[in-house]
Amino acid sequence: QVQLVESGGGLVQPGGSLRLSCAASGFTSDYYAIGWVRQDPGKEREGVSCISSSSGQIFYADSVKGRFTISRDNAKNTVFLQMNSLKPEDTAVYYCTGDHSGLTPCGSTWFWDVPRYDWGQGTQVTVSS
Repeated sequence: QVQLVESGGGLVQPGGSLRLSCAASGFTSDYYAIGWVRQDPGKEREGVSCISSSSGQIFYADSVKGRFTISRDNAKNTVFLQMNSLKPEDTAVYYCTGDHSGLTPCGSTWFWDVPRYDWGQGTQVTVSS
């Protein structure tokens, strides 16, 4: 079974940047789409971004559009989330999720089925001065 491992989280000041990585123990090309979901205590889980296997389909939540950029390098079996202009409301645990089925294309509805996708262990992002 492929495992997903996130890294790159940390503490950053508002306006700063972080780059999250999601490394797959197998092949990221085995996933039809890979996405990032964030969860902060007391808040609803939010689908942040997803990218299709060919990178032809990319989705961003309105809350991060223009600030975050998702990319994938299948040769390195890694997906990245570049986060710029970070805000305190971006504080959360960020999880990488991968979908083997391909039933739903990358987009806002892709996140409806995240409970059945593969998940990483999460990486904490804290935006605070």
